[in-house]
Amino acid sequence: MKTYSTKSSDLKPIWHVIDASGKTLGRLASEVAVLLMGKHKPIYTPHLNTGDFVIVLNASKVRVTGKKTEQKLYHRHSGYPGGLKTITFAKMMDTHPTRAIEYAVKGMLPHNRLGRQMMKRLKVYAGDKHPHQAQMREGGDS
Repeated sequence: MKTYSTKSSDLKPIWHVIDASGKTLGRLASEVAVLLMGKHKPIYTPHLNTGDFVIVLNASKVRVTGKKTEQKLYHRHSGYPGGLKTITFAKMMDTHPTRAIEYAVKGMLPHNRLGRQMMKRLKVYAGDKHPHQAQMREGGDS
């Protein structure tokens, strides 16, 4: 018996479409992260991008539990003294509803080159329309 090792020629990513309306942010993000990493496949290999493409629709309808709407904060820093900017979840959903899902998924992926490759396969849209209909062939969820 020989140990099977996944090669790049074995990788055939498919497209998944996930509707985020009414789903909890963290649970949705962990589901998307598993699909992007490819951990749902038997050929998963940690050093290869074995994941699939994921389209998330209705990002503006994602929900959070408790008081996170007012209390959950997103921080960014310009690099200058006093350059810390803070925004609440409610304000984020008003201005950029797709970023909340992107930030949540990004935190669940590896923080290296491979994680950045995986993030490129994530497509998030605020509404229920997406421009990737041509990629939706057999084998993908739709």
